[in-house]
Amino acid sequence: MPVPTIPGYSRLSKVHKFSVAGIAAAGVAAVTFAAVPGSAEANGDTQSIAVKPVAQDSTTFGTKAQQEALTKQSGSFAAQAKTEAHTKAAEAKQKAEADAKKTVGAAKAKADKERSGKAPANRSEKRAAAPAPKAPAPRHYGDNLEGWIRQSLDILHSQGIPGSYEGIKRNIMRESTGNPQAINNWDSNAVAGIPSKGLLQVIDPTFKQYHVAGTSWDIYDPVANITAACKYAADRYGSMDNVNSAY
Repeated sequence: MPVPTIPGYSRLSKVHKFSVAGIAAAGVAAVTFAAVPGSAEANGDTQSIAVKPVAQDSTTFGTKAQQEALTKQSGSFAAQAKTEAHTKAAEAKQKAEADAKKTVGAAKAKADKERSGKAPANRSEKRAAAPAPKAPAPRHYGDNLEGWIRQSLDILHSQGIPGSYEGIKRNIMRESTGNPQAINNWDSNAVAGIPSKGLLQVIDPTFKQYHVAGTSWDIYDPVANITAACKYAADRYGSMDNVNSAY
């Protein structure tokens, strides 16, 4: 069948084209039937057959269907685009929140590191700036028996040599009655040429052997005499406190 020459026919779908072709065929058949004489004409009566016009032309039918399809398709595309937009927006929001958390975490870690690095430096600066502790003031001892004994005790204890104030004083009073220049010229040591001297009556060989470092080498020096005698007594008797007679 030849294709009808209808405006917009080429834009119609296959179904629409079949519909238009059917309508056109029906129209042609109606016209042909009207032109051919029938049984009524044989009887002498001629009847005319009216052909009713087609309610809608093919152009209008095709355009309306296409518009409906396009409208439906556009709505589908719009819904899909809206869904994709919401999805992308949610993903972007999550990414932004994650990036913000990372930024805050990095800033906090940096601040903590800076604080931890500054704290020791500050403490070091404070330690460096703090004045050095003052050395203890030198102790002053009286130039008398009590002062000599106490000074001797500090020296003895600094070197781990035992002795007490009472034990030292008791032996001094027995040996020299507290006279640092005392000398024994009559006992066996004197006869041997090495008399006992000083507060605790020490002979020269003993003084030299048990001399305590930091004290005078003068046997008559009160502190040097006491410390040497106590060192000797500690070696022989355990302590000057254990001496109760001539030693």
